Amino acid sequence: MPGVVRPGVVSPRRTVPPDIPRPNYAVSGRPRPSTRIADPADRLARIRRACRAAAEVLALGGEAARPGVTTDAIDALVHQAYLARGGYPSTLNYHGYPKSLCTSVNEVILHGIPDSRPLEDGDIVNLDVTIYLGGVHGDCSATFLVGDVDEASRRLVRVTRECLELGIAAVRPGRPISDVGRAIERHATASGYGVVRAFCGHGIGEDFHMEPQVLHYYEPRARAVMEEGQVFTIEPMITQGRPEHVVWSDGWTAATVDGQRAAQFEHTVLVTRDGAEILTLAPGTGERVRSEMREAAEP
Repeated sequence: MPGVVRPGVVSPRRTVPPDIPRPNYAVSGRPRPSTRIADPADRLARIRRACRAAAEVLALGGEAARPGVTTDAIDALVHQAYLARGGYPSTLNYHGYPKSLCTSVNEVILHGIPDSRPLEDGDIVNLDVTIYLGGVHGDCSATFLVGDVDEASRRLVRVTRECLELGIAAVRPGRPISDVGRAIERHATASGYGVVRAFCGHGIGEDFHMEPQVLHYYEPRARAVMEEGQVFTIEPMITQGRPEHVVWSDGWTAATVDGQRAAQFEHTVLVTRDGAEILTLAPGTGERVRSEMREAAEP
């Protein structure tokens, strides 16, 4: 197993009270495509609510990411935060995943399973939060600095966040979805980093993962046109070294093949008449992020 992160002990799966509405895979672990036909305005209102809740939960998890705190403790905090909002942890038993969020430390790219390993001074950790609320999912993630982090890792995290901002700024109805990956890859490559190709963003709503697929690198064959009203995630994974991955024996944790660090940021966005609206903004961050997005879009 490459790198410096070693798995700890995974605690038993946390329970969800019976009054919390569940997605169709909660018991079986096997998601089925939704066949529900919803009023578009009502559907969007529910997606907005789920995305706001996800952003709130992510902010709470990020505040807890400190040296000495285990990722399992963050999972427990986030689990309770979902329940307090009347939501179900979307990852819990999704294809058998055992926890309520993903915690990806240092060279782990994504899908890290919370466990007994304490976060260490100098770590970086991505928290990936998804809530099922009101019959739809809201999904977001961010990479947090733990204690005194070296400058190289800080730069990786900063550039990854910029990649997300540039990807969102490229969203326009009538344009091919490959514009998103082109913007991300151009900035990452110019900064000397790799772009993970094995995982992508995705449509989201009644189903956790649905069309369209959102690649984070330029693929000219990705000719699907973005349409006003679409909702999807953009979630670039950027690496200090090679972008290829290996999967740990747990079947979930994907880490860089060379053990160098990776970072990720994710928002759920709505395609609007003029561009994109970020649905997963934490309270109080909206105007600051919109200002940064306008600057990112400028040539």
